[in-house]
Amino acid sequence: MAAHETTDDAGAPPTVPLEVRIGFAHASAQWVADHLALDVLHVKGAALDPTLVPGRGYSDADVLARPQDVEVLLEELRGHGWDLINSFAYGSSFEHSATLRHRDFGLLDLHRIYPGAGPTPAAAFDALWQERRTTVLGGVRCAVPSRDAQAVLLLLHAARGGGDPKGLHDIESVWTSAPDDQRARIVEWVERLDAGLGFSVITGTLDEHRDDPAYDLWRVASRGGTRWDEWRARVRAARGVRASAAVAARSVLVNVEHLTLVRGRPVTRREVVAEFFDRPARGLREALGRRSGAGR
Repeated sequence: MAAHETTDDAGAPPTVPLEVRIGFAHASAQWVADHLALDVLHVKGAALDPTLVPGRGYSDADVLARPQDVEVLLEELRGHGWDLINSFAYGSSFEHSATLRHRDFGLLDLHRIYPGAGPTPAAAFDALWQERRTTVLGGVRCAVPSRDAQAVLLLLHAARGGGDPKGLHDIESVWTSAPDDQRARIVEWVERLDAGLGFSVITGTLDEHRDDPAYDLWRVASRGGTRWDEWRARVRAARGVRASAAVAARSVLVNVEHLTLVRGRPVTRREVVAEFFDRPARGLREALGRRSGAGR
């Protein structure tokens, strides 16, 4: 998930409204994709059908690419003024998106998968692409999922939001208070996208999926947990021994990208070493804090 974008720099207010900049971010990504003849879908935020959640705000642009095309698109974006500030491996526990920043357009999340949408990302993209619509963002025509598919994606996003107020409002608007016919169409799309596990968070039936390798990932995302809980869930959800080993290895490494983003400058080798030894202590304090809170 992209960091919140507020100003061009710390000392001056933005000269262009954020909503306009985000529109241009979508347009920039679409122009690059068109240049490469690649299919992309614009999701959430400015691309969202305004009748789903009227007045819903946003702070960045989100673009979903075909999984096989994402590395090519990422490289081309970096050649057109987009700087990578968080890679897929460290973007989230689902490792689904990379975050880029443009000097003029702000933040962009480039998705290689949409968390919860099927165990086969390419098939999920194809299903969304088959019933796509178009909308104008930043003066450029951009492909977006159908309205009902957008509703499912919004619910899947809220499902891993840990009960944040914006996500709860999305659930209320799109699902809880929706008419029966809309709910029926949403369920149809859940089945088409093989999104039952993520959607079970919305329906309160997540614990019926304990045997699913990704169950712990959704449990931690939706209900909270320690860093140890998160990394253990990531290892369990990884497909294959090699993938599990790679995730386990990353769990002990310092996320230099995130540290650089937090500090607002390149970090030194000494700072990386200090962070490496400080992380286990923070994790232990976090685990003890949660245990103490549970006891109270």
